[in-house]
Amino acid sequence: MPVNEQVTDSVTQVNTKVVGDTPAMAMGNLLMSTSHALSNAAHNATAAQQQAHITMQAATVQGVNSLMSIGSSIVGRSAEDIIEKG
Repeated sequence: MPVNEQVTDSVTQVNTKVVGDTPAMAMGNLLMSTSHALSNAAHNATAAQQQAHITMQAATVQGVNSLMSIGSSIVGRSAEDIIEKG
């Protein structure tokens, strides 16, 4: 049973178009995947920076608290010496 030439031409043209579009689609998928990975990396870096800042701020507060408690201890000892000698 013979097939109409217009049908075979149409199928051939569609196949040629699909084969021709394949490199562009592959590059598009590669670029999308790369940009998605880079945006995830940037987001993770920002989140890590925020968490590090919170940790550094807590360490600073602890350091200041230690300095302040040492100062209070020295003032208390000095007052005790004055009271005992007085």
